[in-house]
Amino acid sequence: MTAGEIDLDFERAERIGLEEAIYCAGKSSAQIAAILETAAGRGTPLLLTRLDADRLAGLPAELAAQIDYCAVSHTGFFGPLCPADGPARVAIVAAGTSDTPVAREAERVLRYQGRASSMILDVGVAGLHRLTRRLEEIRRHPVVIVCAGMDAALASVLGGLVSGAVIAVPTSVGYGAAEGGRTALNAMLASCAPGIAVVNIDNGYGAACAALRLLHAAERIAKA
Repeated sequence: MTAGEIDLDFERAERIGLEEAIYCAGKSSAQIAAILETAAGRGTPLLLTRLDADRLAGLPAELAAQIDYCAVSHTGFFGPLCPADGPARVAIVAAGTSDTPVAREAERVLRYQGRASSMILDVGVAGLHRLTRRLEEIRRHPVVIVCAGMDAALASVLGGLVSGAVIAVPTSVGYGAAEGGRTALNAMLASCAPGIAVVNIDNGYGAACAALRLLHAAERIAKA
């Protein structure tokens, strides 16, 4: 590794209320290990995203042992975790089981930041009765993250049924015409349900961060 290859932003939380996360895809195990050693030297925990099993296995055992790893979402918590602050203010709604990894990524990011969330899985519009029987549960949350691939219709449906903020996450789930999530992305952007915010394809991390910004803003207003 060369000097200056790593420059962690330890002041980010003070500026924007969100701590730096380490995007592990594209990094070697040696680079990730150097980042973790830097954080450990400061006694600073880290959130790791897109950490696959091979990179995890390539870390020194003493560092890997300090990571709470989720194989579904490919996320890791390095170091101590702050207690979760309840009740859940965010509902994470996934259209199908195949969308679960993205939904779990959002859940884990919120948990890292000390926020509880409610997971509502496999309620896509192909079986609309599954959604309607959980609709009141979803409505109890001021922020709703919707993860959906294929035609991504779930975001528009919920956008017309709930009063909370809706953050839509297109996923790369689907056959050929789904184009790796681009069809879902375009459908969410073109939604006729007003006020839906849309993040990038498979970006559960970004959706969780958007939810955190909304919660932080609401809390500042409440204290003013």
